[in-house]
Amino acid sequence: MPRFAYTIQDPQGQTRSGVLEAADESEAISSLQGKGCFILALAADRGTGGRSSAGKARIAASKVNPRDLIFFAEQLATLLNGGVPLVRALSLLGEHSSSKGLHTALGQITKDVAGGMALYKALEMHPRVFDTLWFSLVQAGEMGGQLPKVLKQISSYLIAQAELKAKIITALAYPAVLFTTSMGVLAFFIIKIVPVFAEIFTSFNVELPPLTRLIIFISNLFVHNAALILLALIGSWFVWQAYTSTDAGKTSKWNLIFDIPFFGAFTKNILIERLLTTLSTLIESGVSIVNAISVLERVFKDNIIFNTLLKSVKSDVAGGKSISGAFKKTDMLPPLVTEMVFMGEESGKLPEMLVTLSAFYREQIDQFTRRFTAIIDPILVVFIGGVVGVIVLSIFLPIFKLSTIGAK
Repeated sequence: MPRFAYTIQDPQGQTRSGVLEAADESEAISSLQGKGCFILALAADRGTGGRSSAGKARIAASKVNPRDLIFFAEQLATLLNGGVPLVRALSLLGEHSSSKGLHTALGQITKDVAGGMALYKALEMHPRVFDTLWFSLVQAGEMGGQLPKVLKQISSYLIAQAELKAKIITALAYPAVLFTTSMGVLAFFIIKIVPVFAEIFTSFNVELPPLTRLIIFISNLFVHNAALILLALIGSWFVWQAYTSTDAGKTSKWNLIFDIPFFGAFTKNILIERLLTTLSTLIESGVSIVNAISVLERVFKDNIIFNTLLKSVKSDVAGGKSISGAFKKTDMLPPLVTEMVFMGEESGKLPEMLVTLSAFYREQIDQFTRRFTAIIDPILVVFIGGVVGVIVLSIFLPIFKLSTIGAK
């Protein structure tokens, strides 16, 4: 009987590898999933010789623009619904792709699928192009015979995330440009203008007002210690990066972000929206709750707080607890989320409830971006104008004093 090498994540969240015997790949998948395991990798046990081409594809393929992935998902779903065989559809899309990275990946994927490999496994060979969500959903679609439908869901998910990202970038772009330009103007005043007037005032040997002395002190600090300040900033950056590469540092970083007034809640809403949208997409595509949370763990691998939350939730759900109860236990998610998830579980409409929740959070994010854009611009203008005004006043106060002395 054929043997299959596997790497799975068990219901307790532990990653394990091994070998099992099964009549074919489908039986091996069913056996592992029947134990509540999430399959990370599965291949016929033939040693390492059969993976050279996939390894090369991993290296060759580069990241792809989300717009190209959206187009690929939509077009592949359309071709499959139109009766075009999968291998032919992949070949067509690969040949006509304008993205170099996607063209390279699809070329290898087409060969792998034509050779008998499942599509989700072929996608998994290109993690720089197709992330965990892609091959998890495609796996569910292939196993359930609903691949075109799942591809449409992937496309809708990517579109929603791209639109949300575009709104956030649009809201932050103008204030960021205004702030950067203003800081440049202030730096020019401090480094170039103030020292010129400081020399003039020194030549007159007149006592300067406190405000002028303070501005000249700040100017001298930056002019004479620029290299030291730059080195200190660079050193601080490397220390911060080293610290945040540890678990304690990652936790501190995200706690700090969440505690920032105004922006902390906004950041948390973005993460909650992504969690809810991803979870609803996975469940609607036929992925089990435990496996869906395993996917979310990998989606949030860079956020240790949410990743830890999801590990706890998966352990509780695998142990028989409801997902709403597991969410409530963490105290990280708002009561609105836990209560509506509970209602969704009770009514048997959990995916619909998750969609409603994610739409609510998208609206909250949209409202924040609109208000932020309306409020931050005048605040920045007043702030920068005030700072420039203080610098100009500090320069003119001694001039007024000199003119008074001259008049006497």
